[in-house]
Amino acid sequence: MPKVGMEPVRRQQLIDATIESVAERGLQATTINSISQKAGLSSGIISHYFGGKQGLIEATVRYLLTNLKQVLIERLTSTTTPEQRLMLIIEANFARLQQQSDTTKTWLSFWAQSMHDVELHRLQNVNSRRLFSNLTSSFKQLMSIDDAKLAAELSAAMIDGLWLRAVLSKSDQDQFEHCEHLAKNFVRSLIKQYGA
Repeated sequence: MPKVGMEPVRRQQLIDATIESVAERGLQATTINSISQKAGLSSGIISHYFGGKQGLIEATVRYLLTNLKQVLIERLTSTTTPEQRLMLIIEANFARLQQQSDTTKTWLSFWAQSMHDVELHRLQNVNSRRLFSNLTSSFKQLMSIDDAKLAAELSAAMIDGLWLRAVLSKSDQDQFEHCEHLAKNFVRSLIKQYGA
C-alpha cells in the first residue's frame, strides 16, 4: 500500500528519471524499464500514475513548460515595464535550467518527436503560442499592434534560433550568456525601429 502523500514525490522522481533517460538514450530508446531503474521504482508505478510511457513523456514536457513559465512569473512585479518584461522573457528562455545538458537534450528530443506525435506537437504549439503571446503583449505597449506582432514573431525566432545554436554547438555558460545578450540587443533594436 503506497504511503499517503507520496504521489507528488514519486511523480517528480519519475519525471526527473525521464529527463535523465531521454538525455542519455534519446526518446525512442527510453523505455519504461530505463525510467523506472533511474528512479529506483517499479515499472508498474509508471502505469499507475501516468497510464504508461506516453503519459509520462507528456507530463515531462508539461513540467519543462511549467518551469519555463514559472521563471518568468517569479521575476515579474507590478512595476515591471514592458521593456523590462521583454528582457525577462529572454532571460527565462536562457535560464540555468534551460542550459543544463539533460534539459537541452530532452527539449531537442521532444521537438524532434513532436513532428510525429500529435500530443507532443500540441504541447509544442502551446509553447510557441505562449512565447508569441507574451512577447506581443509587451511589444504592443511600445508600438502599433501590427508592428508588435511582427516584432514578437521576429523575437521568438531569434530566441529559439540562438538557444538552438548554443545547444547544438555544446556551448558553455559564457556562450549561452552571449546568446542571451544578442537576443536582448535584437529586441532593443526592434523597439528602437518600431517604437512610438
